[in-house]
This record gives sequence, structure tokens and C-alpha cells, in this order.
Amino acid sequence: MSLQFEIAAESAGAGRSAHLTLPHGVVQTPVFMPVGTAATVKAVPQDVLERLNAEIILANTYHLYLRPGHELIRRAGGLHRFMSWERPMLTDSGGFQVFSLAKLRKISDDGVEFQSHLDGSKHFFSPEHSMEVQIALGADVMMAFDECVETPASWERTKNSMALTHAWAGRSKKYWEEHRHEVPWAREFEDKHQALFGIVQGGMYADLRKESAERLVEMDFPGYAIGGLAVGEPREVTREMIALTLEHLPKDRPRYVMGVGYPDEIEEYAKMGVDMMDCVLPTRAGRHGLLFVREDPNDRTSPVVRMNIKKLEYAEDHGPIDAGCGCMVCARYSRAYLRHLFASGEPLGATLNSIHNLSFYLETMERVRGELASV
Repeated sequence: MSLQFEIAAESAGAGRSAHLTLPHGVVQTPVFMPVGTAATVKAVPQDVLERLNAEIILANTYHLYLRPGHELIRRAGGLHRFMSWERPMLTDSGGFQVFSLAKLRKISDDGVEFQSHLDGSKHFFSPEHSMEVQIALGADVMMAFDECVETPASWERTKNSMALTHAWAGRSKKYWEEHRHEVPWAREFEDKHQALFGIVQGGMYADLRKESAERLVEMDFPGYAIGGLAVGEPREVTREMIALTLEHLPKDRPRYVMGVGYPDEIEEYAKMGVDMMDCVLPTRAGRHGLLFVREDPNDRTSPVVRMNIKKLEYAEDHGPIDAGCGCMVCARYSRAYLRHLFASGEPLGATLNSIHNLSFYLETMERVRGELASV
């Protein structure tokens, strides 16, 4: 068994609440997954993530391959044991990070040659090698190796890239089927293995998105991701591409939109029928002193406001970040103190800001799940 996906309730607007059962636990969806790029959600300890009720987190194949190396993590017993995280986990394929190294990579039908952003050393990722690395890492969910095109890109360029993604998806699946028993925790969970998701590409072209979704569904993956979005296109285009792609993905499989977005966006996409989302924004914004709050603290459905804690106006503001928030930061610390930490360059500021923002995202998804479950 790689996963079980059971829909508990569906709304008229296509949103649904479900239970996603993975080897390391059950995830309630729709879910937001905090991003733990290098086996750490930046500035936030694992026990705090558990207190925030983060049921699943994401780690980055490219970064962990370069440092400390997937073989070291395999010898440690896999990523769960290495980073002391016992709940479910997902790894990306490394494709997006390689895409972002446009000046340091060379793409062929076989895979991608690239230079490390750390030391300039040369490396090669093929679909098979991405699978090998992800199996060594041992996350519950792993992603097929794909190529993400730049925005804007021509229809022809996007079509060719999509064809490469489909070919790589087939090779990824073949390698996964032949080697999935090699996951570090195979003996611990003898009847379970990792799940592999295919990634829909197609840029900002409706016909290509449809074609990509249909082609991947033919390959029969346990779940499907929608990639190549939130890369500079207008928000309404992102929404349009998600909506039309969802039409062509099976309703009985989990559906994951990669790399999105602001709190109001993840709420909107969840109500459209997206089951899984991730984004670095909560922790990245927190490290830069940007905090998410509700316009009306007493109404958790009111519009989202971004608070810049660096502003002088908070120097003597002894109220919480968000009076309606129940997180451990709002319960204990004032705006004035958080501003002081940021102005002083104290690392604790980044930690507390990130904890609040993650709590805000997770609280948003918890509320949405409750709304969907009650329809």
C-alpha cells in the first residue's frame, strides 16, 4: 500500500474534506504543508511544528542531495529518522530547483546537467536518479521528475517541455515500481511503500494543461500534482489553470498544487477541490518581519492583512499580533517585543514570526476543513 484516500464530504463548489493515509500517519485534507527545504522548516523546531498540528511537511530533493547527501541520509535510516520527524513527509523531485538554475543547467532527453549553487561542481539528474535520491530520503510521497518552463514561454516551447515531462514521468514510474522496496524503512513498514505523484505541466495554455493531465492519468499514478504555477503569472491565470486542470484529474486521487500561495489563495484553491498545497511564504515572510493577521480579529473569515512589524508604530504597541489568533506567540508576546527583536537582529524574532505565520496558515486550513466537513 502506498496510500489510501477517502473522501469524507464534498461541497457544491467541488471542495472536499478527506483522509489521506500514508505510512507515517493520517493527514486530514485539504492540507497546507510547511516547507522544510533542507530537512528543517526554517527557524522552527520539530516539536513546535507538532504543537502547531502540522500533519505533513515537505523537504527538497535538490538541496538534500547536495548537502548532506542522500546516501548519508539513507545510512541514517531515512529522512524521518535523520531529522526526528515521525509524521508524514513529501519530497519534491528537484526539477523546479534545477529549473531555477537557468544559467547553470543543460537539458537533454536523458536529464539535466547542472552546476551546484554551493560550489559550482557538476551534477546530472535523470528521472531515475531523482527516484534513487527520493527513495533514499524515504518520504511518504515522492514526485516524478519534471521540467518547469519559464513564464512567459511560447506554445511550442511549452509543448516540447511538456512532452519531456511526460517521458520523464514514465521513466520515473518504472524506476519507482522496480525499486520502491529499497526505501530505508522497508522493514519497519513491511506492507507499505512510498507513493509517487505525477506532475501536470503545460504552462499557461489550456489545451496543453488538458493534454498533460489526460496523459498522466493514463499512467495511473497514486496522486497528481499541478506544477509550473506561481512563477510570475497573474493570480487570475493561476486560478484558471488550476480550475481547468482539476476537471481532468480523477476525483478519487489526491490533488496537489505546488508552491502556492497567500492565505486567501490556499483557502480559495481548497474550496475548488485542491487537497494539498505548500509554500515557503509563511517562514520567508516571517524572517523579513511580515506577519499575517485578520482585518477583524474576531472574524476569522475576514480579509487577510499583512503587518510589517518593522514599523515604528509598533514600538510601544503591547497588544498581540492578532487578538483573535490562538497561537503560542500571540498568547505570550507583544508587537512591541517582536519589533524589538527584529530591530536588534535577534534570531528569536524570525522564529516567533515564523511560528505565528505557520499557525495562521494551518488555522486557515483547519477552518476550511471544518466548513467542508459540515456541508
